[in-house]
Amino acid sequence: MNEHIITFGTGGTARCLWTEAVPLQELGRLDLQRAGTVEFNHTAQVWEVRLASDPDAVAFAHPSRETCLNWERKTLNALLEM
Repeated sequence: MNEHIITFGTGGTARCLWTEAVPLQELGRLDLQRAGTVEFNHTAQVWEVRLASDPDAVAFAHPSRETCLNWERKTLNALLEM
């Protein structure tokens, strides 16, 4: 089961990972920014996660794309909770 975390700043701005499981449009105007990417590395034959905070560094790699997506979601949700 995927966890959906939404945090709200003092000015009322919400921050979360995009999900279609929650009707985010109902909160108001959306301003979306990519937090990371999951792309296949043909040379290494693994999927790689790169975070927008340091796009030149591979933050996590694994042969399974699903494992990488889960790692990305868990890591970015943890940052939202800080």
